[in-house]
Amino acid sequence: MSLTARLGRAARAAVSDITPLRESPAYRRLFAGQAVSSIGTQVTQVAVPVQVYSLTHSSLQVGLVSLAALVPLIFFGLYGGAIADAVERRRLLLITSVGTMAVSVALLVQAAAGMRSVPLLFVCVAVQAAFAAVDAPARRSITPLLVRPEKLPAANTLSYGSMTFSVIVGPVLAGVAVAAGGFQWAYGIDVASFVAALYAVARLPALPAAEDAPRAGLASVLQGLRFVRGQRIIMATFLADINAMIFGMPKALYPALAFGQYHGGAGTASLMYAAPAAGALLMTGLGGLITGVRHQGRGVILAIVVWGGSIALFGATSLLWFGLLMLALAGAADQVSAVYRSTMMQVVTPPGLQGRLQGVYMVVVAGGPRLGDLESGAVATAFTPRVSVVSGGLACLAGIGLLAALVPSLLRYDSREAVAERARLGEASPSVA
Repeated sequence: MSLTARLGRAARAAVSDITPLRESPAYRRLFAGQAVSSIGTQVTQVAVPVQVYSLTHSSLQVGLVSLAALVPLIFFGLYGGAIADAVERRRLLLITSVGTMAVSVALLVQAAAGMRSVPLLFVCVAVQAAFAAVDAPARRSITPLLVRPEKLPAANTLSYGSMTFSVIVGPVLAGVAVAAGGFQWAYGIDVASFVAALYAVARLPALPAAEDAPRAGLASVLQGLRFVRGQRIIMATFLADINAMIFGMPKALYPALAFGQYHGGAGTASLMYAAPAAGALLMTGLGGLITGVRHQGRGVILAIVVWGGSIALFGATSLLWFGLLMLALAGAADQVSAVYRSTMMQVVTPPGLQGRLQGVYMVVVAGGPRLGDLESGAVATAFTPRVSVVSGGLACLAGIGLLAALVPSLLRYDSREAVAERARLGEASPSVA
């Protein structure tokens, strides 16, 4: 084979696998609707902290906004996963989508009316988090029903890529909207984006609960938690993400860094919000490199090492372009970690427990960054934003090193063996057209 042919073959292998989109019309519709609505969601997730900072000029208050969402995320994330296993999921997604849109309408109204109530923003964030905590487990637990087990890494890469694209476009769009017409323009974009989400969910086929699914309740939630406790690999992936998000997630400091260290404004902050997603989107385009890895546990550990190191360097630099580059590198590493962690959990978890496990996953991936916002905001208040970012990145490196030493089975995890074991047990889920 010629060198040109070998290079062409390698390039094709590196490109993301779009087989799940071709094979499953249901997954394709879900993907498309989520791709649009996620942009609006990201606009709001940037607009709210920037609005809070513009009213209070306090990084701690920005961190407390995230904390306001933590309790609803924990409670409704766990209970929402139990609901997702017990009810018809298409109907559940319609309810949560309408509820989330109603909160975005409330945010639009308060901004248009010129209200300056930080407590009202806290309440909106908390209610929206409750709806999202029920929506996410149901939405994520659908993927293994729509896609063949061996194509789950590809589907997860595409789904995370879609979310990543929204995290790039959303913050930039938020910055432009706020500068051009105020916060009401940003919230208006979010409201309009829900049309796509509602249409996509309405076109899904019926997704009934499993015949043996238990009723949603405390016993069902506890059953899911007992399963997690007995799965060392899943516990290790959760702890890896919690470590990275609590110590290495400086999002609460972006407004302060933009206004103070870089002497910019909402536009500079929006670049910081978008930079990690830019790196993650680049990694999505090279999804073939991600899906071909067998030892996904090692990939998680290596990715979080890169994440922590990049965040520490971001905090240490005074150059905006280099800081954005480090955030992009961190985002690329986080994308790899997220794809592997999601795939490992979906393969190891039986179909009847997918909703509850996705509920726990929701608590971890959404709650961790909010604790990270509080931690970084508190440290920045006690010292400086720079000290907060650098110390957080270094603490993340120490934490992932300790986890790798304590859970060697994470290093040994082999995705092909795990998929084969699932097939042997007869737990592979059928595809839904």
